[in-house]
Amino acid sequence: MRLNKPLTLAISALLLGSSFVSAAPLETIDMQTYIAQSPTDADYQQIDWISVQDIAKQLPAKPIHVGLDIDDTMLFSSPVFYYGKQKYSPNSYDYLKNQDFWNEASTGLDQYSIPKQAALDVVNMHLKRGDTVYFVTGRWAPEGKETLTTEIRELFPEQYRDQIQPVVFAGGLEKEKQLKAADITVFYGDSDADITSAQHVGAKGIRFLRNAQSTYTPMPQAGKYGEPVLINSNY
Repeated sequence: MRLNKPLTLAISALLLGSSFVSAAPLETIDMQTYIAQSPTDADYQQIDWISVQDIAKQLPAKPIHVGLDIDDTMLFSSPVFYYGKQKYSPNSYDYLKNQDFWNEASTGLDQYSIPKQAALDVVNMHLKRGDTVYFVTGRWAPEGKETLTTEIRELFPEQYRDQIQPVVFAGGLEKEKQLKAADITVFYGDSDADITSAQHVGAKGIRFLRNAQSTYTPMPQAGKYGEPVLINSNY
């Protein structure tokens, strides 16, 4: 069979392109696209949805103390916990009781965590108001110098970083004492305990949606305690 010149050129171009594809290095995974595959608003019924703008309008004029959970609220940190499970207890969750894991978790591993855009928007809103921001986490404190505070502060404009307090490590204890001690007015979190802890100390709890790809399962029921839920907070 005789090929005409245009077809011959097309086939040559295809073969040449294929050789470049095979020689090219493998692309890295786009985690932002990966974690965006999360539940939509339609998956949740009868919820008091709230936006960052709504929250800002409801806040008092004077600066307040606000708090945020870290894992699945400020950060999509499942890469940290997936790593820990594979390294220390592949067949169980015993790694969560292993101080060696916690020594690693908050001393550099969060370079692989992804900041949630909803959290960035919320914190920036509070910082611009002059509010003091506390990050209260259920993680155990590492025995070495923690880097988590610095990593979080560097997510925000330099002129506001002094308003962000050092991370409070609750160490598996109830967060109520930490919230009360910090005089928290509004607390953001993804877990049931985040919301109930806030409510028990008289603070307003606002729910963040947990991303569908989170390793922290089962998923909690957003709005379970009548709390408002931040729109699009699953990413």
